[in-house]
Amino acid sequence: MTDTDSRDRRGDRSDRDRLAARADGGRPRVAVVACGGTIASEPSDGGAAPEKTGDDLVAAVPAVSDHARVTTREVCSRPGFDVRWRDVLATATAAREAVGGADGEPADGVVVTHGTDTLADTAFALDLLTDLDAPVVVTGAQRRLDEPASDVPANLALAVRAAADDRFAPGVHVAFDDELHAARDVVKGHSNALSTMTSPGTGPVATFTRAASRLVRAPERGVAVDPLADAIEGPADVPEVPVVHSGTGVGVGALERALDAGVGGVVVEGTGLGNVTGALGDALGEAVDAVPVVVAGRPPAGPTEPVYGTRGGAVTLADRGVTFAGDLPAAKARVALALGLAADLDGAPGGGEIEALFEPA
Repeated sequence: MTDTDSRDRRGDRSDRDRLAARADGGRPRVAVVACGGTIASEPSDGGAAPEKTGDDLVAAVPAVSDHARVTTREVCSRPGFDVRWRDVLATATAAREAVGGADGEPADGVVVTHGTDTLADTAFALDLLTDLDAPVVVTGAQRRLDEPASDVPANLALAVRAAADDRFAPGVHVAFDDELHAARDVVKGHSNALSTMTSPGTGPVATFTRAASRLVRAPERGVAVDPLADAIEGPADVPEVPVVHSGTGVGVGALERALDAGVGGVVVEGTGLGNVTGALGDALGEAVDAVPVVVAGRPPAGPTEPVYGTRGGAVTLADRGVTFAGDLPAAKARVALALGLAADLDGAPGGGEIEALFEPA
């Protein structure tokens, strides 16, 4: 291995050097898929709302052209807190079409602009729905372009920069505040801080300076299942999957109401390693005969593990056929279960294809 190869493997070469080393000698092509969010919002008397198009964003951040030739495509213009399954599935389709060259020249990478409230959900959904040979990078902003110290320019330029770098081709990533996070791990950790995107228990995949990027750990697709998009006919097929919370004094009311409503499955946010109250544990033991039940943990980092007995302990839940979410938080366990059911994966109690959704690749 040459010294140059060694430096590139560690991520020490500058982005400028890496761009100059492209075999075709040209800039990569990156497709920006616009979905709204704060990054696209403008103020109004009724409150801020997405108004800017992908073209508007690219025009407002000329630094993106330093890293790639950029095209844009509109999928939706929604606040992050009101993204629908149809928007998520359309975003996955747009990414696949861009990389496949549906509009002519195939894209070397894809950037998705999105609201931060559900950005981590959509990024993880894209990891479940796609498996592309080009980087897919999701980004957003905490402050609009019109606000002081807006993070729109830095985050959009960072996302394009990462999407133009084929080292990040495996899986889907989130670019924010000079860091790149794996879609499986990242969560929104603060309501308004610029450094809101964080990966508890793992940390970022890469960090960036003005001139260079450094790999902290190997980028990889974060799920252990084949892409689900081809098996989902449309957003109407994605069932309702509520999250039921366990905690001090929690009974069975919320679970019973969910089951009575005919939901497709249930995610329970347990405490600690994935434990629930005794009353809820008894009810979950019966619920698994009707729908898939997945238990996640409340702590922001760490796995769910069957350690404790008693009526609501994870050992008892495992014996009754409950599936555990591993290290996925409840919000992402909900995304995985809903899309898995829409793809008609086998949800046999305590096993089946559904269980693979919660195993890292």
